[in-house]
Amino acid sequence: MRVSWSLALFLTGALALAAPLAGQSQRPTGPVHVKPGQTAPAPLPKQQQQQQKPLQFRVNVVRVPVTVRAPDGHLALDLGPEDFQVYDDGALQHIAHFDVGGEPMAVVLVIDGSARVTPLMAGIRKMGILFTETVLGANGEGAVISFDGTSKLLVPFSFDHNRIQKVVEDLKPGDDGSHLYDALYRAVRMLENAPPNRRRVIVAVSESVDTGSETKLETVLRDAQLANISMYSIGLSSTAAQLRAAPSQATGPTFGPPGTFSRPGIPGSPQTPITSAESSSNVDLLPLVEDLVKMGINLITPQALEAASAATGGDHINTYHDNSIQQAMYRIGEELHAEYTLAYDAPPEGPWTWHEITVKVMRPGFKVRTRPGYFLSPPNGSTTSSNN
Repeated sequence: MRVSWSLALFLTGALALAAPLAGQSQRPTGPVHVKPGQTAPAPLPKQQQQQQKPLQFRVNVVRVPVTVRAPDGHLALDLGPEDFQVYDDGALQHIAHFDVGGEPMAVVLVIDGSARVTPLMAGIRKMGILFTETVLGANGEGAVISFDGTSKLLVPFSFDHNRIQKVVEDLKPGDDGSHLYDALYRAVRMLENAPPNRRRVIVAVSESVDTGSETKLETVLRDAQLANISMYSIGLSSTAAQLRAAPSQATGPTFGPPGTFSRPGIPGSPQTPITSAESSSNVDLLPLVEDLVKMGINLITPQALEAASAATGGDHINTYHDNSIQQAMYRIGEELHAEYTLAYDAPPEGPWTWHEITVKVMRPGFKVRTRPGYFLSPPNGSTTSSNN
């Protein structure tokens, strides 16, 4: 979420889905034309219509991206501001602005271009059109960064979808380095200068490996939170890359059948890449995320990308086959265009420290995903924490 000290922040919204989703319901905001024999959908509540008008904020504003799924698993699109409760450190907040999927986006696509993922490059190259059509949509602008032992800006912010697709399709693997955190930090710096009426998003397609970045992950996450940047990540499988790589005499002996792990996994079942991903997804990353941002620790773990996504309210999707990379990109676009944006006034007097965010939906069985909190900095720019 972003903590901004600018005098005015304009927010507008209109729902723009990249593709229709089965089982979803949505309320139109414009004129409704009803064919004979059809029933007109219910209009938006008056309160929601008022909330969708451009609003001005003259105080510190906290923006909260929220993804909601109904009990049947489909994205929920028919909620109004009256369906949400937002808490800052346990204190109920007044929702000053409400929107769903309407603001155009500025998105930086960060791609692992190292030699480590060469066997997966065919699947990576095919995702360019899905990025432009389902993530950016008609009004979004995108940029592309590739990294190996260095980061390279392949496309600055552009509305030219063909250019972005061409660069992704022509991506060539580089060296064996993996300066993931440096590449993410470069993306954050680019998005900090994006127009205030654009949702700021990073989509990282990478292994969860960093080998020598100068930037720490906590720096990336804290600055991303302050700039209201959401991070989504597609996890590339190191195991899949190794299994599909050409045999090498330098490679040590393997144990167990192909696609399994030599270490014990879930009792009674072989540890495959899929079962490994499922077991790791049960790890509670939120305490780690809070310590990461508060204490300034660096994170070197297979869950690094997952933690980064959780810290900013995004999602992490593990992949294994080529088509799963494309499916993950489609799912990210789906969620971004169905995402709610809530905003409230931040505590004007602090405390200048970590603030926990809790969002509740007042409907039984609905599941909510948002960022766990943010680090509130004082207006003078000091990073001194206060626990008062």
